[in-house]
Amino acid sequence: MKKIEVVCDKNTKLSDFLFSQGLMASQVKKILKQKDVKIDGCRAENSNVVVSPGQRVVFYLAEDRIKEKNKKFDIVYQDEYIYVINKKAGIEVCGQNGIEGQLDDAIPVHRLDRDTSGLCILAKNRNAEEVLLKAFKEHKITKKYLCEVIGDTSFRGIIYSAYLLKNSKDSYVKIFDKEVKNSRQIFTRFKTVRHGNATSLVDVELLTGKTHQIRAHLAHLGHAILGDEKYGNKEINKKYKEKRQKLFCYYLKLNGIEGLSCLDNKEFVIYPDWYKEKGVLWNQIVILKLKK
Repeated sequence: MKKIEVVCDKNTKLSDFLFSQGLMASQVKKILKQKDVKIDGCRAENSNVVVSPGQRVVFYLAEDRIKEKNKKFDIVYQDEYIYVINKKAGIEVCGQNGIEGQLDDAIPVHRLDRDTSGLCILAKNRNAEEVLLKAFKEHKITKKYLCEVIGDTSFRGIIYSAYLLKNSKDSYVKIFDKEVKNSRQIFTRFKTVRHGNATSLVDVELLTGKTHQIRAHLAHLGHAILGDEKYGNKEINKKYKEKRQKLFCYYLKLNGIEGLSCLDNKEFVIYPDWYKEKGVLWNQIVILKLKK
């Protein structure tokens, strides 16, 4: 067991305080059930106890569980309804070998490709799952990505429309300018952040969430993502020694969430470790707005 000792910096319920320390819901439930947490040396009796600034909270966790969690992903935020995860490349969101299998109470409500990294949301219970699935379907959750693409781009933040045709057998999609049989219309907003003769940095807002949409759409426009082996240029990827696509979901905002008002207008921003701009070290949480 590992002893965790933290000094509180604001008035907050004990359960919320424990969540803020990166604990999973199952861990918080177990700690509170066993009354295995002390505030200034006194055992806490229930989860509604208010912890005040300057008070010292002590609890214990199994070390192997902590290590397992940190190997695969980082928990950026959690409360009683959701996890917000910073997923590393090379891990799935769904399945027993993915994030879903590493968190006892996690229910995926959207996904990132295996080799795409960044922010994703998982529900903690069926009610939250239903609310979030509805929000995604109604486009009430804003998702933005950063990617490094091949070539010099001049995207000005306008919305590009195209048609996507999925081949499930080969796990591959094709993009068309005009509608073809069984295709789905897609909308993606592209804005160039930094120009370059060899590569450019592009900000992407995903307005429709189809399989491989960003990767295939950019390739269709002549600017494949660096490191993308499926839709990109293998020779250029080899030249830059990039084996995974440089595509990162850096921004999530929950807009007009019906049924769980406590989640409404929450924003999360985190940047990847493969780019620095204006002195900002990406891979650090720069903004974490939790609006009431």
